[in-house]
Amino acid sequence: MTAELTTEEKQYPKGLTLVIIVVTVVLASMLELLDMTIVNVALREISGSIGATTKEITWVVTAYAISNVIIIPLSGMLSNLFGRKIYFTASIAIFTLSSLMCGLSDSLAQLVLWRFIQGLGGGALIATSQTVLGEVFPPKKLVVGMAIFGGSIAMGPALGPLLGGYLTDNISWHWIFFINVPLGMLVTMLSWFYIADEKNRVKTGKFDWGGIILLAIGLGSLQFVLEEGNSYEWFDSKEIIFFTSLAVVGIISFIIWELNTKYPAADLRLLKRTNVAVGALFNFVIGAVLISVLYSYPLFTQISLGWTPTLTGLGITPGAIMTGVGIAFVQVLFRKGLNPKIIVLTGFVITSVFCFWMSAQSPASNWDSLFWPMILRGLGLSFLMLPVITLAIEGLQGYDLSQGTGICNMTRQLGSACGLALVSNRMTTMNSVFRNDLVSNINNIDVVPSATIQNVTQGFVGNGYPQQEAQTMALKVLDFSVFQQTSILGYLDSFHVVGLACIIVLPLLFLMKHDKHAKTDTSAVH
Repeated sequence: MTAELTTEEKQYPKGLTLVIIVVTVVLASMLELLDMTIVNVALREISGSIGATTKEITWVVTAYAISNVIIIPLSGMLSNLFGRKIYFTASIAIFTLSSLMCGLSDSLAQLVLWRFIQGLGGGALIATSQTVLGEVFPPKKLVVGMAIFGGSIAMGPALGPLLGGYLTDNISWHWIFFINVPLGMLVTMLSWFYIADEKNRVKTGKFDWGGIILLAIGLGSLQFVLEEGNSYEWFDSKEIIFFTSLAVVGIISFIIWELNTKYPAADLRLLKRTNVAVGALFNFVIGAVLISVLYSYPLFTQISLGWTPTLTGLGITPGAIMTGVGIAFVQVLFRKGLNPKIIVLTGFVITSVFCFWMSAQSPASNWDSLFWPMILRGLGLSFLMLPVITLAIEGLQGYDLSQGTGICNMTRQLGSACGLALVSNRMTTMNSVFRNDLVSNINNIDVVPSATIQNVTQGFVGNGYPQQEAQTMALKVLDFSVFQQTSILGYLDSFHVVGLACIIVLPLLFLMKHDKHAKTDTSAVH
């Protein structure tokens, strides 16, 4: 009875105040998520502007990813030490200032440094935003807040390439960073005046420097290996061998340190709970699925189908909207008491169907044939994101709750990096396999390719080219055709692999336990 009265008597912000808080946290999350992908389409222009090589410029992406994966698991500890209001506001301010400095950078070293700092500020925004959002809606209306937040999470990475391409083409690459500044200043101001500290915060009074340093070495090195391994030809490179060794030593040392520290930066002892451990693994898979699709889909549509970046972005948008709508529906299922394990099972099945559907596409695919698979992808993600982490943190309270969500967010970020590395490597390998298969069937005896080469050659001769030059050009046309076909097969194969991964992890769902009477504060879910 007392608990019910407490819930009834709790005062929630209303009217304009509620709107401002929602806008603040959604904008903060969108800025962080946009910057994960907005830079990718501008790398060629940036490298030419600051005089960096193709290999060097990838550090602009890698630096951000490394700092992101380091800060995310530390967010619970830092928020507890400084208070949510100060930590959240300071993170936005750091993100905004570093965005300005990224745009003003005129050398690779400057740009990489400020991108690293930008990632430190941005990593805290996702880790804190949904906690804030969950506390400003009463339980009966929390579905609205989660739907809004789910939509922003889905839209951010999808809109990044679209917005980045537009700004780079029509203004300059500097504006992919400058656009953050006015919005960041607005969010910083609104955060300071409207974001409240969590109530009943228990201060540990300890700063785990050892854990932080070991985490930075271990996860930072691992992120570098995953981001740069393909461009360095993996273990043929001394750099990759060195950083892999450093990652192994750093991560093992971090685990030992954290298990023997009273106030750890990331409480790994929570992984002794089956739900937390399996939930972290599921989040790893979700991160891999999310980023690998956002990697493969634009390549398939732009290179194989000839779509523009704008059309590609529009193609992703309906699925992103569906994720927001689906999350609202999932919240309704929660309220009706449906077992989250059933929702998660449904989500993985839907996502695997999407992947297998995509793996059956062809060079004749168009907007209509891709629209419904992308809608299915959005629906599948909505059935996974919130239920998985809800199961993972079920029964956790207070500081353990923030630590558990931090661990799950860390594994999702690592899953994104691993998914990107594995899919990229798989596509490179399979492209070679498919090319060898196709080329082995092209010879002087086979009538079809010989006739094709002869017809194309005669076409060039008819346009005034000498016979020898026309034949060389015809072979180049054939080679390009082989490239297109092998690329398509590589992209479609990547979807097939991701679909299989969704099926393979399903048996682990039976290890998770669900207590329908458990009192877990899902407002901390992010």
